[in-house]
Amino acid sequence: MKPRLYADFQNLDDEGRVRLNTQGTLQDLARLNRTLTDGAPVVLYTDDADEEGRPDDLLVDAVAQRTAEGAWVADADWHSLRHASDEGPTNGPPGPASATRETI
Repeated sequence: MKPRLYADFQNLDDEGRVRLNTQGTLQDLARLNRTLTDGAPVVLYTDDADEEGRPDDLLVDAVAQRTAEGAWVADADWHSLRHASDEGPTNGPPGPASATRETI
């Protein structure tokens, strides 16, 4: 299963890739006990709401990339953009972090 990472979909670099430098992204990586690797598939999410104002995050499939400058970005497949509600119910919150940091 691809890890879900918070991202600001409007925080793009000059090549149109999503920068993975927000506090939310870093918190998700820590919560998931993961580190990024170049080419790793991820799902990015950002805050959104349905027509009645209920939270319904936007999701997009992406691939993590390390820039020449050493920054982390994600190349998003914008054709995969969808709402979390389109995927049906989740299995609940993520479990506790393991003692070993997993690389993604």
